[in-house]
Amino acid sequence: MTEFNDQDLTGARFERSSLRDAVFHDVDLRGARFDNVNLNGATIRGAALYDVSLDGDIRNLRVWGMDVVPLLDAELNRRYPGREKMRPANADGYREAWTLLEQLWSETVERARQLPPEMLHESVDGEWSFIETQRHLVFATDAWVRRALLGDPAPWNPLDLPHDEMHDVPPVPRDRAVRPSLDEVLALRADRMRTVRDVFAGLTDERLSEMTVPVTEPGYPASESYQVSDCLGCILSEEWEHRVFAERDLAVLRVESGGT
Repeated sequence: MTEFNDQDLTGARFERSSLRDAVFHDVDLRGARFDNVNLNGATIRGAALYDVSLDGDIRNLRVWGMDVVPLLDAELNRRYPGREKMRPANADGYREAWTLLEQLWSETVERARQLPPEMLHESVDGEWSFIETQRHLVFATDAWVRRALLGDPAPWNPLDLPHDEMHDVPPVPRDRAVRPSLDEVLALRADRMRTVRDVFAGLTDERLSEMTVPVTEPGYPASESYQVSDCLGCILSEEWEHRVFAERDLAVLRVESGGT
């Protein structure tokens, strides 16, 4: 077991490394940044925790012995009306959620169009630009609807943008340098959203509990069988969360552009 005692590792960078079951005692982590980390089962005691930002897939988070996730979930639903609809229990609920998402994205796109076109390629605090976000949502639909659910082994468009944490999986494209126009990427989005709309239109309660037929060709997601509700729930979550992020970043860009 490697031990680091009385060492200054300020500015150290750990990538694709395992610190599973590591022990941190009397350690200074001020200003540390954790991206795409697995903290399942972590225990933090005696911590000084000020001005900390925490987001991700968070469940069973206990603070002072109390699970705070239900409280935070209720507050997020209060702040973002409609969020509670993103976990539907039946086919009608999925259709209702998608109708709401299409309406909300239409409003967000109109706000994006009010900015200079070059600003839609700008990153805010290291996050995806608005256009990169649209490209990622095209990828999400291609992966979970067109491939996993509808069985197209290679549904990709060259503008598809996988999540950064995903390893390269041929033949899935990943071109961070390309800079399509807003209209170009929105045309792709319109096509993919129409596909999802058609899927929801024919969705039944029975279909939600069924399993998909695995696609044998290489790609993403892996060649496995998935529950239909998981595939479609993933799309609702991706669309909702990335719109919230987009709205957050557009507000920053509006200020930078001199708008209000």
